[in-house]
Amino acid sequence: MVHVLKKIFDFYINSSLHVALAVFSLSWLTLLQFGIEYDKHVLFFILFSTITGYNFVKYFGLAKFHHRSLANWLKAIQFFSLLCFVALCYFLFKLETKTILYVAVFGVVTFLYAIPLVPKTIFIDSKKNLRSISGLKIYVIALVWTGVTVLLPLLNNDYAMTNDVVVVALQRFVFVMVLMLPFEIRDLSYDSLKLSTIPQKIGVMRTKILGVVLVLVFLGLEFFKINSAIQLWNAHILISMLTLIFLVFARENQNKYYSGFWVESLSILWLLLVLLFG
Repeated sequence: MVHVLKKIFDFYINSSLHVALAVFSLSWLTLLQFGIEYDKHVLFFILFSTITGYNFVKYFGLAKFHHRSLANWLKAIQFFSLLCFVALCYFLFKLETKTILYVAVFGVVTFLYAIPLVPKTIFIDSKKNLRSISGLKIYVIALVWTGVTVLLPLLNNDYAMTNDVVVVALQRFVFVMVLMLPFEIRDLSYDSLKLSTIPQKIGVMRTKILGVVLVLVFLGLEFFKINSAIQLWNAHILISMLTLIFLVFARENQNKYYSGFWVESLSILWLLLVLLFG
């Protein structure tokens, strides 16, 4: 029984369902922050497109070169991703036309992130995709997460670009960057030195110090909001403390679920805290 449960849990992580729930949670959080009603069409589009996009990025190479001898787990993920792709197509056509155009931009970024189409001269290794450009990975991920979880839900609900939207977008960008740091620390032994990740450039200790500064920036940005509810402040402070704890205890040889499950769960917990305090 334990073995079966572990297989199910591993599929939950490896199929990108957990990270998709994190993105879904941050998107719903945006609606709550701006007093917008639950928008199932944009939220479920984000959920299914995250699964499809992440699995495309993670498993494109494996499927490309081993399509005749795929392991059962990869076949299951491929089938699951196909179902999610069908679902995302359904919800895509429920979105506003301008939202669909906006989605297309992020679709192109995701495609370039995995597929080698950009000129070879700007890459640092033979993979020739956006992930390979020196030092770019963490910023691309933070930018895409910000665009998808902040701007996309607001755009689909015709919310104007206000001062608070800019502040929330900056907060989200900083928050995602901090979440990425335990992953970069974990991958320190595996990433090519040419990738120039933050821990590679400044070391683990300074990376953690940088993370602490970024969390303070995240909290400090709250003062620049015109409308800032006290219940959101409580949730922000709690999630900042938990994020710092996970960052401080992050190490190179960490448990396989430390970043992939626990750190990723912080986004989901943030939503639950806002729902609880709200």
